[in-house]
Amino acid sequence: KGITGEVLLQLCESRLDNVVYRLGISNSRSGARQLVSHKHVTVNGEIVNIPSYQLKAGDVVAIREKSKSLATITNSLHARSEYDWLVWNDEQKSGTFTKAPERVQIPEDIKEQLIVELYSK
Repeated sequence: KGITGEVLLQLCESRLDNVVYRLGISNSRSGARQLVSHKHVTVNGEIVNIPSYQLKAGDVVAIREKSKSLATITNSLHARSEYDWLVWNDEQKSGTFTKAPERVQIPEDIKEQLIVELYSK
């Protein structure tokens, strides 16, 4: 019939701007969106400036070489959280999106039905 809340959450968690936030490259989702829009982020070695870009399992998200010294990025990386579906390489300043997370892996208390209703309009 329609898309389920779990699938919708997985799509949201697979967005490039959200993964940049989850990796700790930015300390806010809006900041992550801005970093992507301003071409500070690469996916598999290519610059991607589309915040809604959908990552696939195995994609490598990295900070551009020229951007690694930005204060906003270095400050954010000090307060990183770990997630089962993301593998961070501190030396390379990159993270691998291993798979879309299951609902139980997402720490926020999200009401999926509200998201489904919003996107159904």
